[in-house]
Amino acid sequence: MTTGVTATGVVRVHVPGRSIRHDIRAIKIVLHRELLRFVNDRTRMASTLVQPVLWLFVMGTGLSTLVSQGPSQGVDFRTFMYPGVIAMTVITTAMFSAGSIVWDREFGFLREMLVAPVSRASIVIGKCLGGGIVATVQGVIILALAGLVDVPYSPGLILLLLGEMFLASITITAFGVSLAARMKNMQSFFGIMQMAIMPMIFLSGAMFPLANLPGWLAFLTKINPLTYAVDPMRHAVFSHLNVSPQAVEALNPGVHWFGWHVPVAMELALVALMGVALVGVAIFQFRRTD
Repeated sequence: MTTGVTATGVVRVHVPGRSIRHDIRAIKIVLHRELLRFVNDRTRMASTLVQPVLWLFVMGTGLSTLVSQGPSQGVDFRTFMYPGVIAMTVITTAMFSAGSIVWDREFGFLREMLVAPVSRASIVIGKCLGGGIVATVQGVIILALAGLVDVPYSPGLILLLLGEMFLASITITAFGVSLAARMKNMQSFFGIMQMAIMPMIFLSGAMFPLANLPGWLAFLTKINPLTYAVDPMRHAVFSHLNVSPQAVEALNPGVHWFGWHVPVAMELALVALMGVALVGVAIFQFRRTD
């Protein structure tokens, strides 16, 4: 930006026009800021890990005593819950990352970003990428606990789970950004977040098998977008376990539409399409933000 003085003493201000180069730089800056915020906030890192660890080792151990003679088919129930706990960690962290937009609005930083000579789409994309990377890094900590629940440390499994985690976290961050773009305070955002996320987690099959559900509950799991993020993770884990076909049928039946088994590749494609659509919604909401 340059300034100059005319003959009449009026100061002229030249603002550089928008360009793809400026938008890419804006994406990098927003992404870098998200990573710095995550690294410097150790309390946040610890707090977002407490709930998943409690679910895995406290709730999982308790439920194991109830289902050890039932549908678990000799599989440790914590092993079954492990993909769901990964998804829970990623989703919670991604939503917290999206919620930082509300903090930025309250402290005035959001207005500074909005008046910058860059497209608002670049701000949203940078935010979604930052939230996706942060949530994936947080999920890596849960990956490190795999051996404690009899999940092998297979390089192929870890890479596959990392990719699925990143895809899910991008989608959830975009969902959170689309909500946070119109929120005025953190209390409202966290209220909406709890109302939206907790039912999605419980209806995704993260905590119970999708086989032999009542009709109404099976219908809710099929229309829940999060189901199509959790099921590929569980499929990846069970494909690396040495368990009986009966255990796979009971604990990892997959998602069925009118008797047709939905392929994992299609589930991932659905998550990706939802992510693109939600990024578009977030950009639209951000453009309406003043």
